[in-house]
Amino acid sequence: MRADLILLCLAYVLSQFFRAFLAVLTQVLEADIGATAETLANASGLWFLIFAAMQIPVGAALDHYGPRRTSGLLLLVGGGGGAALFALATTPLHVTLAMGLIGVGCSPVLMASYFIFARTYPPARFATLAGIMLGVGSVGNLIAAYPTALAAETIGWRGTLWVLAILSSAIAIGLWTMVQDPEKPEGQEKGSLLDLLKIPALWLLFPLMFVNYMPAAGIRGLWIGPYLSDVFTLSTNQIGTATLVMGLAMIIGTFCYGPSDRIFGTRKWVIVTGSLTGTLALMGLALYTDTSPVRSVLMMSIVGFCGAAFPVLIAHARSFFPPHLTGRGVTLMNLFGIGGVGVMQFGSGKLHSAIAPTNSLLAYQTLFGVMAACVLIGAVIYCFSQDRMD
Repeated sequence: MRADLILLCLAYVLSQFFRAFLAVLTQVLEADIGATAETLANASGLWFLIFAAMQIPVGAALDHYGPRRTSGLLLLVGGGGGAALFALATTPLHVTLAMGLIGVGCSPVLMASYFIFARTYPPARFATLAGIMLGVGSVGNLIAAYPTALAAETIGWRGTLWVLAILSSAIAIGLWTMVQDPEKPEGQEKGSLLDLLKIPALWLLFPLMFVNYMPAAGIRGLWIGPYLSDVFTLSTNQIGTATLVMGLAMIIGTFCYGPSDRIFGTRKWVIVTGSLTGTLALMGLALYTDTSPVRSVLMMSIVGFCGAAFPVLIAHARSFFPPHLTGRGVTLMNLFGIGGVGVMQFGSGKLHSAIAPTNSLLAYQTLFGVMAACVLIGAVIYCFSQDRMD
């Protein structure tokens, strides 16, 4: 691993942290500034939607300006500035605005590393390298679990955010200084996002890309906290432990998915198998919502493991990209992946608030059932795609 890739990995740790830490701070934010589960769902959803929307300009910037300037500048302004704004928050609106700004800062980080992999390393190794980056970076999921709960109790949530603001700024400066931009292809052709949208094979990948990460990110990043608190009355520390277990499952999943295409000689059927397994786990959560906290955490961990197919889906799509549109291609897929989570966060918040006042248990059963249906539909469409290896 080069020094610049290590820095990008650290930056991705922050990105994973920021998309998941609200679940642990649910209780303390509600007590301090009146942020309810619905308002935090909206804040989390805004992070994902802005992150997704940024993929279009980020893709163009990667192709034109390279990963050094793109990742360094956006992480400094968005990550460092957004964390500082969060630390100063006095109302739920401030939290929502801060999360949106942080979404801008995190938007180029993983795609910058994928851009370097695609331009620098052999195509057959892309899924493995992407999986390693995703897996190591997902340590942020673990930091966003029990350690965050402990930090919030020790130095307060504001102190924790100030530390994150300083750390984000320092890593951003390191990216600007050390990231090595890959050489541009000789005789580089001009192209646009529309050229990618004209590739028919990609349209059978988009639906599953839109829903694959949705349940894992939605549950781990937001609903695991309110669910375990409302249904099983678990404490903040117990919720932190549960999120730690699910975060570990997500990390293990990325390392297992990464080389799986080369091991089994297929990308399509590895992804289909994982998607259907995750669907079964979500159905189990919907049917056995209040029977056992241990069973629920186990099923949520299976959802997290199976929702880690992101690098293999990117690799599958990348096999159809022309070289000069690599940056736009990987960010287009990321737009669908993260955009799906954002839509779900907003929708899940409204769905939960509509049902929970009269039947809290039914609200969570409905959430898990809707997630299961979404993944199943995406997997069925994906079954008609063309399996393709490098």
